[in-house]
Amino acid sequence: MERKEKYRLFLYVLLIGSITALFICWMILIWEKIPGAIHIRAGIRQDLDLNVPVSGKLYKAPAETEDGAIPVTGMNAAVDAREAKTLSVDLAEPLTLYAEDIETYTMDLKLFGLIPFKTVNVQVINDKTLIPAGIPIGIYVKTEGILVIATGDFTGDDGQAKEPVGHLLKEGDYILKVNGREVEGKAAFMRQIEESNGEELVLTILREDQEFDLKVRPERNQDGEYKLGIWIRDNAQGVGTLTYLDENNSFGALGHGINDMDTATLMNLKNGSLYTTEIVSITKGENGTPGELTGVIDYKESNKMGTIEANTVEGIFGELNESAASHITTQAMPIGLKQEVDLGPAQILCSVGGAPQLYDVKITSVHLDHDNINRGIELQITDKTLLETTGGIVQGMSGSPIIQDGKLIGAVTHVLVQDPTRGFGIFIENMLLQ
Repeated sequence: MERKEKYRLFLYVLLIGSITALFICWMILIWEKIPGAIHIRAGIRQDLDLNVPVSGKLYKAPAETEDGAIPVTGMNAAVDAREAKTLSVDLAEPLTLYAEDIETYTMDLKLFGLIPFKTVNVQVINDKTLIPAGIPIGIYVKTEGILVIATGDFTGDDGQAKEPVGHLLKEGDYILKVNGREVEGKAAFMRQIEESNGEELVLTILREDQEFDLKVRPERNQDGEYKLGIWIRDNAQGVGTLTYLDENNSFGALGHGINDMDTATLMNLKNGSLYTTEIVSITKGENGTPGELTGVIDYKESNKMGTIEANTVEGIFGELNESAASHITTQAMPIGLKQEVDLGPAQILCSVGGAPQLYDVKITSVHLDHDNINRGIELQITDKTLLETTGGIVQGMSGSPIIQDGKLIGAVTHVLVQDPTRGFGIFIENMLLQ
């Protein structure tokens, strides 16, 4: 009897644990179906159909005032209650959002209308049209300071192991100044170390947004040269795809930031340029091995297309010169917001040799609130011509515009290494809000 009771208790615990796990998984799915931020166009009614069991209140930001909320002027949610303190919303049913003016609102949601669940930021934006580009670009960026990619020891002139920086510096640090003077570049910094004669130097370091000074003393190696025992980098080059151009010749590209190849950290940009490039060869992607577009870049002034002004998680951004902009002849089109993206057919615009062309893809999944901002869209290449040419998504195609129903909805960002026909994209609204 005692054994049966223990067995029955074990089954009860197992059942409760399984139900709890299923409930948690279900809540996570509901959470991910609700975007943390929703953008709607001013003056246009837009439908939001999430079909999730949450409801709550919509009010104008800031959330807190003397009486808790302020009138929701200019916004209605399927009801005419423009001067109400709050508007009730129920995401289990289709919801129509409308706002006349550029404004920010807050939506506090509760699961089953009872359990506090999620706060959603609702931003009203101007409708926007962009020119999808899809052309290959050569990229050159120079870092703000010198990036430390590794540290180590070396053999000194006395035959002993030397490690001047010890645990003072680490991978991903930026050296901004030496003795109070800005570092001019990798070559200049190495020259300063070699000419230090072993005297103590004060380095100004940037580490995870924190700036501080530290003292180091170079030591001589077996060749009598003064060293610190660090490997450094001050620039990066590569090939990508231009995503869009706006009416002011401002551009967005890549759909993800330029990260250092060794440290995987986002490179701290000092300046950068875009150059014309010609795709000369294609390495097809295979399962387990990503393919690549190889381009020839001549870094001379006459080939310069524009300047890079920002390197962010969402991509690189800057301004194209008039000459380069005039060669992009694609017609401008409206943007598609993430809640408007549908599963099913779409196209990407890219160049794998020659002029940019549209290739068929299929949107297989949409993540409205993905933790990884660069993977909100999942897609699969279905175009036979592109599959025969590249095998799917390859390096160099990052930034290729994703188009659906006549709207620019995003840009290609990553490939699945185990299946090059599949990959990810970023929502265009995320690129625009960098």
